[in-house]
Amino acid sequence: MRERAKSGRLLGEQSISASIRAGAVGLAAVLLFMLIYYRLPGGLADVALVIYALLNIAAYQRLGVTITLPAIAGFLLSTGMAVDANILVFERMKEELREGNNLREAIDQGFERAWSSIRDSNIATLVVCFILLLFGRSFGASMVQGFAWTLMIGVLISMFTAVVVTRTFVKLAIAPFAEKFNGRGWLLGA
Repeated sequence: MRERAKSGRLLGEQSISASIRAGAVGLAAVLLFMLIYYRLPGGLADVALVIYALLNIAAYQRLGVTITLPAIAGFLLSTGMAVDANILVFERMKEELREGNNLREAIDQGFERAWSSIRDSNIATLVVCFILLLFGRSFGASMVQGFAWTLMIGVLISMFTAVVVTRTFVKLAIAPFAEKFNGRGWLLGA
């Protein structure tokens, strides 16, 4: 019986290690995509996503989150939502530029007009997290609660990094040089 428990634990540790490696490779691919497709704003979003990941790790340590396969899945899903928020903003910025707005207006309007979609999708996800937390234990699935906790933490942090951190980076790195970017839309992924 001891051998079975030992091999089960080893398989679990291997699964977690493999999942972390796969998540890191996936995250690197997403960061590369953001940089290639959105160029300068994508690079700024990449820095914000690294901050997002570090804040998540800090929150997990502070709150004593146990890293399990469902917890990793919650983190990866919330990472996808963080990327999605940046994509929504950048696509709105590109639309504003196509409509003839100057770069500063496009930045402000991009964040403002993307906010309702970002807010609504994140609130819907948080509601689902609360439901999973409430009923997860009823179904004998404490792993569901681990998924819900990490997803909830990630969604809250992703809202902050997408709306505050990325916006600040874009305003500091791009807006002051708006005139220099005229005719260089390719630098902005436009």
